[in-house]
Amino acid sequence: MPMSEVERQIGRFLEELQRNNASPHTIAAYESDLRQFLDYFSPPGVEPPGPAEFDVLKVREWLAGLYGQKLSAVSMRRKLAALRVFFRFLVREGLAPMNAARLLRTPRAPKKLPDVMTAEQANTLLDGVAAGKLERPHPARDLAILELLYGCGLRVSELVGLNLDDLDRSERWLRVRGKGRKERQVPFGGKAAEALERYLAERSSREMALFLNHRGGRLTDRGVRGIVKLYATLIAGDSSVHPHSFRHAFATHLLGDGADLRSIQELLGHARLSTTQKYTQVTLTDLMAVYDRAHPKA
Repeated sequence: MPMSEVERQIGRFLEELQRNNASPHTIAAYESDLRQFLDYFSPPGVEPPGPAEFDVLKVREWLAGLYGQKLSAVSMRRKLAALRVFFRFLVREGLAPMNAARLLRTPRAPKKLPDVMTAEQANTLLDGVAAGKLERPHPARDLAILELLYGCGLRVSELVGLNLDDLDRSERWLRVRGKGRKERQVPFGGKAAEALERYLAERSSREMALFLNHRGGRLTDRGVRGIVKLYATLIAGDSSVHPHSFRHAFATHLLGDGADLRSIQELLGHARLSTTQKYTQVTLTDLMAVYDRAHPKA
């Protein structure tokens, strides 16, 4: 079948994202969500509506279809957000009279506090990796990865995006590229510094990426997730630990030891303080649990 007008505009929209230096992960997510939206209106033998034909009723019908698929509220919120950005592009290009997706209420996501490792659990896991009890091909690299995840609170995409020239070994700073290509500087401590020095001493490749896979190329998000899961399962007996678990632990442990929210916000690279404030809820939940266990009148 010939390409529909909506499909053509999706292609133009994705090209614009590339020109604006959106990350490959962001572009892939937009493409997936918009292709699914187009597929909903393109059953076999049916031409999808043109860009100007999408009104609130059509978009609501699509959203109802997502409810019918029993998608989580978080997934529906993401897909609706992608559609809003796409329709904003169409309105700007003069191809749609209004952004119909903005007129729909965003599905409410349940408030879920992240599961957070205790400081003892995090240190036990890292000490187990440092002890070298598991026979792994790149133990020094693996330890440096986990030390930076916990010591700097990095997102996994930020970790694998690090290059050698992002590392200031004398001052112990990392240049980190976060969401929206925003850069920030993050300090790292003595344990992470020791692990990095050990890893860099045996690293001989000229590849610009800091962390390499077994083929000598840049390590991927998936590769890091696999490394974390392997060690967490075999050392801590907990296969639910993932790279973001260390980010949660980093923020919660800083807050519990007296760091202020603004500083934690800067270290994590959060655009809004409200995102960082969820860690105060985790800390309060922990305090309530301690109170319930320990106070005679609880």
